Amino acid sequence: MVATLRPRRADDLGLRRALSGFMLPVLVGAMALLAALAGTGGLEAAGMAARWRTGGTRIVTVQVPDPAAPAGAVTRADSVASVLGPAARRLAEAELSDVLRPWLGDDSARLPMALPAVFTLPGDPPPGLDRRLDQAAPGTLVMQGVVWQARLGELAASLQDCAGAVLLVVACVAASIVALATGAGLSARRDAVEIVHGLGATDGMIAARFAGRIAVLAAGGAVAGTLLAIPVLIGLARLTVSFAPPAAPMLLPAGTWWLLAGLPPAAGLIGWLTAQATVRRWLARLP
Repeated sequence: MVATLRPRRADDLGLRRALSGFMLPVLVGAMALLAALAGTGGLEAAGMAARWRTGGTRIVTVQVPDPAAPAGAVTRADSVASVLGPAARRLAEAELSDVLRPWLGDDSARLPMALPAVFTLPGDPPPGLDRRLDQAAPGTLVMQGVVWQARLGELAASLQDCAGAVLLVVACVAASIVALATGAGLSARRDAVEIVHGLGATDGMIAARFAGRIAVLAAGGAVAGTLLAIPVLIGLARLTVSFAPPAAPMLLPAGTWWLLAGLPPAAGLIGWLTAQATVRRWLARLP
């Protein structure tokens, strides 16, 4: 005849004493905080990569140092403009001042040197553009926006990979913490477990008691860690609001809230699965 355990509230195995509600929730809460930060970073990197891939246009930027200097019968700037053709647009001095203001403040208009002339040309650069511009005005710089978009996309992809690696490490550390806590609980209640096991309680019954207790503690710790992460993430979002698109909210995006909402259930599931595996392996070694 197979023995059964009483309802969970009876606590036949004394798990409330063996698995106290302090150290495990604190450690899992710290893991949840790290997971929230890493996951949010990964989501933000994915969003930036999408904006850089789809939001940018193919534009060639041409900078002409010392634009007023003569280049034959015309100035260097006019010589470059003739090479670029009517499709090119020269930025006005006011536009250049707006571009430089974040670095130089309002003093950009009073610099002791002349600002370069900047032209923008839509599309990809025509073949041989660099050579023709160097002949017209030596020292002219040509920059392609698509190259920077590709580099920024690679940077965002590497940030996503790092965030994924951090989440994997956090999950492994959390599982290790749960395994250690479960093993300590088994050692503390070894006599009780051996008695009920000897009376016929199945491995599944005993493992379910431990797994249920561990899952509650892990989920509770993750809730605390997630709540601690929210003000930190809001503060970081406000610091980086200048890098967000104009229509972005001041608080956290919807994807981040879904991530935060999923952390406690994920922690509870990791705790439940790890405790089940730990208890069943421990019981399998009993004589």
